[in-house]
Amino acid sequence: MKRRSVVIGAGAALAAAGGLWWAFRRRPSLSTEEFAALYREPLAPPSGPVATYHLGHSLVGRDMPAMLGAWAGHDHASQLGWGTPLKGHRTGEIAGFDTENDHAAFRPVGEALASGDYDVVVLTEMVEIRDAIRWHDSAHELAAWARAARAGNPEVRVYLYETWHPLDDPEGWLARLDADLARHWEGEILRPALAERGVGTIHVIPAGQVMAAAVRAMEAGEVPGMTDRSQLFGRTPEGAPDMIHLGDWGNWLVAMTHHAVIYHGLPEDAPVLNADGSPATPLPPDAEDALRQVVWRVVSGYPPAGLAPARG
Repeated sequence: MKRRSVVIGAGAALAAAGGLWWAFRRRPSLSTEEFAALYREPLAPPSGPVATYHLGHSLVGRDMPAMLGAWAGHDHASQLGWGTPLKGHRTGEIAGFDTENDHAAFRPVGEALASGDYDVVVLTEMVEIRDAIRWHDSAHELAAWARAARAGNPEVRVYLYETWHPLDDPEGWLARLDADLARHWEGEILRPALAERGVGTIHVIPAGQVMAAAVRAMEAGEVPGMTDRSQLFGRTPEGAPDMIHLGDWGNWLVAMTHHAVIYHGLPEDAPVLNADGSPATPLPPDAEDALRQVVWRVVSGYPPAGLAPARG
């Protein structure tokens, strides 16, 4: 294995026609049994640091990959946009491209994948995930990016980064995380994508599931100094609570999840620095150990993450 990895609206009539097309489309999909069979054998952990490329949007951001890279000792690069679907990265319809990619870690995705420099590609779909599936053909786009990554490096590991919806989702934030993994991420994106030719196996970074488990632990009093889900999220430029974008503690949790999945372990005595090199807000005393346990329990208990099951 190389020591590099890639953590790679219209008119009413048109909308109605598109909705009918989507509703009646029948895309081949793996059965539940076929899907499970892909993940019976875990991946071997990498033997050392691997450079990481992130394709996505603001739920990737700059700080989370920087934390991950500092812990793992690997280089990282990314291409980001504002709420950009996977399809947008392919067609070039990327809102906020100049702003989001004005940093030293930017590398154009086409160049990055074609180079063959990377061994792991982490792909991020937009949310609302239902809109991504309905209007942006998430399954096919995921498959296309997987094929592109494998064309550059046949040994590449491809991951789908499972994210989350706003805290004020009318169906309930935890309810969405509990239900959406099987019905949308797996059922309507992964299983159809994996049924396409030349895709190979796509593993999952279950960050949404880790967030849900962490929030349940926090709100049950099991994480010292952290008692409310809003503590994982940031603030808007106006100072109001941000309903979807992470703060330092949330970025720490999601970076830890990426590390656990990619490296099959958690970093030791990890410094927490933001992308600009400034120190992130430290977690409350004793919270880190509790959250590390949550991360490991979730990723080691979810076969599509590619880890050997936890013992005991």
